[in-house]
Amino acid sequence: MEVDKKEEIASDSSEQVVNPWEVSAKDGGKIDYDKLIDQFGCQRLDESLIDRVERLTSRQPHVFLRRGVFFAHRDFDLVLDAYERGDKFYLYTGRGPSSEALHLGHLIPFMFTKYLQEAFKVPLVIQLTDDEKCMWKNLSVEESQRLARENAKDIIACGFDVTKTFIFSDFDYVGGAFYKNMVKVAKCVTLNKAMGIFGFSGEDHIGKLSFPPVQAVPSFPSSFPHLFPGKDKLRCLIPCAIDQDPYFRMTRDVAPRLGYSKPALIESSFFPALQASGENGKMSASDPNSAIYVTDTAKDIKNKICVNGGQDSIEKHREIGANLEVDIPVKYLSFFLEDDAELEHIKKEYGEGRMLTGEVKKRLTEVLTGMVERHRMARAAVTEEMVDAFMAVRPLPNMFE
Repeated sequence: MEVDKKEEIASDSSEQVVNPWEVSAKDGGKIDYDKLIDQFGCQRLDESLIDRVERLTSRQPHVFLRRGVFFAHRDFDLVLDAYERGDKFYLYTGRGPSSEALHLGHLIPFMFTKYLQEAFKVPLVIQLTDDEKCMWKNLSVEESQRLARENAKDIIACGFDVTKTFIFSDFDYVGGAFYKNMVKVAKCVTLNKAMGIFGFSGEDHIGKLSFPPVQAVPSFPSSFPHLFPGKDKLRCLIPCAIDQDPYFRMTRDVAPRLGYSKPALIESSFFPALQASGENGKMSASDPNSAIYVTDTAKDIKNKICVNGGQDSIEKHREIGANLEVDIPVKYLSFFLEDDAELEHIKKEYGEGRMLTGEVKKRLTEVLTGMVERHRMARAAVTEEMVDAFMAVRPLPNMFE
């Protein structure tokens, strides 16, 4: 069984911790993604798979694929095999609503999922785990539900197709076929297994123990009888950050026992925080100074960006150049600057000292300000009626067209 091989919730806890609730490295160091791949038992996303995506979709791979932001997978090759044979699949991703607005790190999976939906012409389900945040963040039920709806507006603003997308809140949707699958999963996972996968202890309330099946079963098509009637063998592909992997190691273990295909995953690295080198974890909604929010002004963005790869003086910088490995603006440009040639030019000129820190910061400020402003305008156009349309339990008759 899959989780028997990799029961730890992270690699060696003395060195780094990576799980759905905590991401940290020893002494503030770098997350070792190679070690995560080994410990979690997933595979490196190589160039051959990226080339296949381009061939099958007839479009340039997303910048997050080209630059290794999404770097690991489970059975993505099998999904592509099936797609090449003419078999469709559906996408599943989610959001735990714990803040009023999203930050840039939150947008990463949605930007990529939108690309996948358009490139492969497939339907998408988006889970809002308001129940999880109620239990983990000590929010009231009502506040969790309110934040879920506000976050749905930011998600919709990313440009998803309402004719191919179903957004649901756990508090609103769980029941019926969905709940039946939850019970089936719960019966397959022992308490010892859950503690091994997720690190639960005797001090955790039982609500936390009950949650993993809730996040597992959207990867089973029968959980959505209004979308996929009679399509219980339909494959599911889950784009997510690698800290969500424990949920789906568990899911992949139990899926065959319940008669379902194992969900496939395509997993991203973490979007770095603004402070220090940005290597010691991920951008956090609990620390507003570590993050750039979609509600930030141009002035906010400019003030938050720090340049930490340049040298102490212009003379020294001209002599030895910038340290690109720790420089936050270069890392952020690697995520969001679309032009590959321009990015390589900046890296070369900055790394060799011909481009100064102020110039790099200015270019990043322009890129992020434009991106945030476009999102803000799209968000302002999202009405309550649009949210209702995305969250309505209804068939999607043209979802594979």
